[in-house]
Amino acid sequence: MAKILDGKVAASIVKNNLKNDVNELKEKGINPKLAVIMVGDDSSSKIYVKNKSIACNDLGIEYEEYLLNEETTMEELLNLIDKLNNDNTVHGILLQSPIPKKLDINEAFRKISPNKDVDGFNPLNVGKLVLGQDTFVSCTPLGILKILELNNIELEGKNAVIIGRSNIVGKPMIQCLLNKNATVTVCHSKTQNLNEITKKADVLVVAIGKANFITKDMVKDDAVIIDVGINRNIETKKICGDVDFENVSKVASYITPVPGGIGPMTIAMLMNNVVKAAKQSK
Repeated sequence: MAKILDGKVAASIVKNNLKNDVNELKEKGINPKLAVIMVGDDSSSKIYVKNKSIACNDLGIEYEEYLLNEETTMEELLNLIDKLNNDNTVHGILLQSPIPKKLDINEAFRKISPNKDVDGFNPLNVGKLVLGQDTFVSCTPLGILKILELNNIELEGKNAVIIGRSNIVGKPMIQCLLNKNATVTVCHSKTQNLNEITKKADVLVVAIGKANFITKDMVKDDAVIIDVGINRNIETKKICGDVDFENVSKVASYITPVPGGIGPMTIAMLMNNVVKAAKQSK
């Protein structure tokens, strides 16, 4: 039976360390601050934004929220980002996705200062990640690395398979694993013979948004399973991941639960990036 990689426990360890960092910064007259921009009325985004505000409050990080309506123009959004870029009291800027389709999210990400890009989506920071340089890394892949590190799971020389190639998880995850000297394979909707590839994975990262997609027969014995998916089971109405947890956990060595796995780590690493930005602002 697999050992559970508990994201809540790992996140609390990260946050306890960050509390000390925040206190030290405040003693030096630096008050870490995160500004979050949300455009539109997406119900899931509201929950995510609320969780970020709670995490900031817990750590003593100042928090500002900018809730813009659906009619917001690109010019208005870019002007707000520009204003926050030039505000020395703001250390981190986060644009909550999704935003209305008429707006260009990539243009907005380019506008966010690389020094305040705590989500790691500015092309300059993405490039630095590819080159193995110190930078802000997208929070979910960074959280995955951290939970593996805290559980002493070695990546060097391991076969790591990522299912999903999103800009938020899959693509930055490739670089994170390569930088740890894993051998990385990426699978997606066009991949053929998926089962053959997943069966060879020492570490399997799944981020596709399909409930219980990964089944027991797709996983080799003692594999490490990282489930990034958040779905609602049509029958039970309960939140579940992309992995059939009940059955896959019988053959895996480690597995993240959903909820309570990578979700808490993502927010913890956002806090980590805000503190990092504040330290670099000196």
